[in-house]
Amino acid sequence: MCGKGVNGFMKRIYMDHAATTPTDNEVVKAMEPYFTQKYGNPNSIHSFGQEARDAVEEARKKVAHLIGANPSEIIFTGGGTESDNFAIKGIAWANQKKGNHIITSKIEHHAVLHSCQFLEKHGFRVTYLPVDKYGLIDPDNVKKAITDQTILVTIMHANNEIGAIEPIKEIGKVVKEAGIYFHTDSVQTVGHIPIDVNDLGVDMLSMSGHKLYGPNGVGVLYLRKGTRIDSLIGGGSQEKNRRAGTENVAGIVGMGKAAELAEKRLVQGEEDKLIKLRDRLIKEITEKVDHVLLNGHPKKRLPGNVNLCFEFIEGESMLLNLDMEGVAASSGSACTSGSLEPSHVLLAIGLPPEIAHGSLRLTLGKDNTEEEVECVIDILPKIIEKLRALSPFKGSWEGLKK
Repeated sequence: MCGKGVNGFMKRIYMDHAATTPTDNEVVKAMEPYFTQKYGNPNSIHSFGQEARDAVEEARKKVAHLIGANPSEIIFTGGGTESDNFAIKGIAWANQKKGNHIITSKIEHHAVLHSCQFLEKHGFRVTYLPVDKYGLIDPDNVKKAITDQTILVTIMHANNEIGAIEPIKEIGKVVKEAGIYFHTDSVQTVGHIPIDVNDLGVDMLSMSGHKLYGPNGVGVLYLRKGTRIDSLIGGGSQEKNRRAGTENVAGIVGMGKAAELAEKRLVQGEEDKLIKLRDRLIKEITEKVDHVLLNGHPKKRLPGNVNLCFEFIEGESMLLNLDMEGVAASSGSACTSGSLEPSHVLLAIGLPPEIAHGSLRLTLGKDNTEEEVECVIDILPKIIEKLRALSPFKGSWEGLKK
């Protein structure tokens, strides 16, 4: 029976990997000694400290290799949100004599949007570019938005809600021609699709450990050599005076191991496996359920991302019913899960609020199976049918069925 495991206990299915991923057992094993045995401060000159320093630098090499960077260009942070803040505010403060204009998009993660809104309160001007119905940005719009006061373009690599993969390489060429700094939030893409910072043409790239089977509380900002940026955190000379504070050695070691494992999975074909499962979910659900919309591009999307809107119901009811069946999913970004407002991303692609409220995001990971996908395909249409029967829009729904 779907949703039931051994001895009748409910089998739980996790399909919310865009919110966070489980920490890989090999990552945990690599981290453990740095809590109780190799606990030195990496800034100390004694052997305990140097042992920790060597571990940090080894992790730096692994992260750099994953994205085609030089280890000296890797700065460890407290997570993707800090990396985004660091890139945007740091570039703004360091280059304000050159200009005060920043270009971003309407569908960015709130770590980017709130950083830009903060800067607007301090004299900077921000252009928020529109996206098409698939959530994609037109590089020509980036080019048109650039002025002689533009100092930064920040466009996410892939959207965390609808999975749309942006044309970062094409945008990078436009930005480079203009001689402007280019940042991309790659929290959702690093470790899940091949990335080379030089091929993309970015000067800065943000990533987060807990989105690629690493630990929470550790992230990275790739910072191209020669990029002029101000630090946000003072108080020490760590990370080459870029980010003060004693390093989270265990977390950094975990980040390095997660990067190493991610590179292996890419070589072994994990991307193709997830695309196959993703496309089956989309095909089966859209065939079995009426009045359902696929959000994001059908092909130019993250391998494990499925984002659908079901008319005549709202997302929270779907999540609660799925959870009762043992399936973990979401209706959008985990960072805004407490908000009653419809997704800013779905509104930006042109959906009306009443439809945007009926969104469901299923995001697959390395351990999801065909059996689990089959389970969701079986139970989700039944949940939709039940909720529509109870919906305040029941009259409209029944009229459409006739």
